[in-house]
Amino acid sequence: MIEEFAENEGNKNLFSKILSMKFSAVDMRLASTTGFFGSLLIAKLWDPILSLEWHWYGILSVIACIKPFHAFFKQW
Repeated sequence: MIEEFAENEGNKNLFSKILSMKFSAVDMRLASTTGFFGSLLIAKLWDPILSLEWHWYGILSVIACIKPFHAFFKQW
């Protein structure tokens, strides 16, 4: 289905449509809430993910927040 859409619209056009999308604050909050509860679901279903040392979670959190912080301070 995605391949048919890409063939009809063109890959470049699809990519530009994705980049030009605008989302409201509510949409962004719901997306982050979905990610939060999705990660809780993974932790509940797959116990070995919780066996990492605490500092690995901190390192991954810092790595994940670099891009959003960069975008925020760039606009400031």
